[in-house]
Amino acid sequence: MRISRRLFLKKAIITGAVITASPAILVRKSPAAWARKTNVHPQMNPLRVAGITDPRMTKGTEVASSWARQNELVVPEVVWENIDKMACTLAETKAPQEAWRTIFVKPPQKSWTDTVVAIKTNNIALQHTRSAVMAKTCHTLTNHLGVKPSNIYIYDGVHGSKMSRNTPFAGMPEGCRIVDKWGGVNTLTPVPDPWISLYLKSECLKALVDGTVDILINMAMCKGHSTQFGGFTMTMKNHFGTFSPAPGHQEGALDYLLAINQTPEILGQMDKRTGRVVYPRQQLCFIDALWASKGGPGGLPSHQPNFLAMGVFSPVVDYLVATRFRGEKMGWRPNMEATRRFLTDFGYSESDLPAGGKIIEP
Repeated sequence: MRISRRLFLKKAIITGAVITASPAILVRKSPAAWARKTNVHPQMNPLRVAGITDPRMTKGTEVASSWARQNELVVPEVVWENIDKMACTLAETKAPQEAWRTIFVKPPQKSWTDTVVAIKTNNIALQHTRSAVMAKTCHTLTNHLGVKPSNIYIYDGVHGSKMSRNTPFAGMPEGCRIVDKWGGVNTLTPVPDPWISLYLKSECLKALVDGTVDILINMAMCKGHSTQFGGFTMTMKNHFGTFSPAPGHQEGALDYLLAINQTPEILGQMDKRTGRVVYPRQQLCFIDALWASKGGPGGLPSHQPNFLAMGVFSPVVDYLVATRFRGEKMGWRPNMEATRRFLTDFGYSESDLPAGGKIIEP
């Protein structure tokens, strides 16, 4: 990444100030220091991404349609069938139940009935997760694993204030909670390199900082955005709503995006000595691109690709969907200088990816 003279000087000043204040603070041994390239999931290959394109998932083509109209056009049975297929592809199993029990890991010393699951959905502007996708995810948790519906919380900590009213997901297990902003992002927590700030902390959702949430599901859209983020917003940037988005509107915005996605609040509890994830928190990253956009993040969809994708490791999901789906299939070329960092800042290169670096289809 090319660093401007202004940003270089700013980082030098901040670093100097920190050294003067306390040399020990530069030893990044905080709970936020994840050891790059270490496995974030004990039962899954984090570099696999499954995806499927199926026009049967909708029963008509209406590109610039409202969220309510999209739900009328979606064929839930086909969507659910394809999500199960992707789970089997991702987990390399034949039976959906076996696949889901491979993808989702029960927290230690807890039963599935006591497990708390948070689903971060993107509720900004006009494009939101379709009901069939959200409902299938929740029914998977309750039917295959035994999670209580009342222990499932659907939130957007920044843009979710009217979610339960404006995006009333249909077909959910009775008792699932649409908790809007869920208190908002108001609890300070350490944020690691590559982000640099004077205090080395940012605000995050309290239920993730204090350990209330056992499993985190990332339910993202597929929209365009600023080239500084690669030209798209998907699972990584979906957490501008788990963490404060404010530093994402300043210099070092991409550094901040990459850094918050390496925290224990998202990746899971880490061994303080080795930086390895002890128990994975973010266990599924999902991209709903039944409708998608070349531009964004606001406005109605620009295309109706009938595409879904999923994986367990957010930066790889975003990299492959950005390059293979958005870039190669849709012709929406990402800014590769930024997009490559979705791999390299986590210790990987494209040569590490399975299946020749492609999205794997069922």
